[in-house]
Amino acid sequence: MLPGKVIGKAVATVKHGSLRGERLLVVQPLRLDGVSPEGFPQLVLDRLGAGIGDRVLLTSDGSLIAEMVSRRDSPVRWSVMGILDK
Repeated sequence: MLPGKVIGKAVATVKHGSLRGERLLVVQPLRLDGVSPEGFPQLVLDRLGAGIGDRVLLTSDGSLIAEMVSRRDSPVRWSVMGILDK
């Protein structure tokens, strides 16, 4: 698990079949201090309705994500696991 900040939304005209109808966000992972950036922004699957500026908790649990989209071959690595209080 890793904290992150939503910095944008992603729109794709062509995407992997496991992502049809899914909401994708661009999230900047943060260090554990919750403020400093950690690495590059990531494309993240979101089923919780996070918005730009929200702080979120990310997971890279591949089996959880594969179960969410019902496909073992999904290319998604990150998913929003929770929206953090301000």
